[in-house]
Amino acid sequence: MENNIGMYRERTGLSQGELATAVGVSRQTINAVERDRYDPSLELALKLAVYFDCQVEELFDPDIKPVEG
Repeated sequence: MENNIGMYRERTGLSQGELATAVGVSRQTINAVERDRYDPSLELALKLAVYFDCQVEELFDPDIKPVEG
């Protein structure tokens, strides 16, 4: 799942460690999310959206195709 976490984080001048502390995870978790190596839980995705004051969809692109019926 592609994401814009790094862009939002850099725009606000935060390190990965500072963002991790703010949302209650490790710096390694933020690093893995930014590198598309880990899809965050719904809880973490929501915490990040609240922290950056944006919609979850602005942070994450799940690349889900509509189901044809």
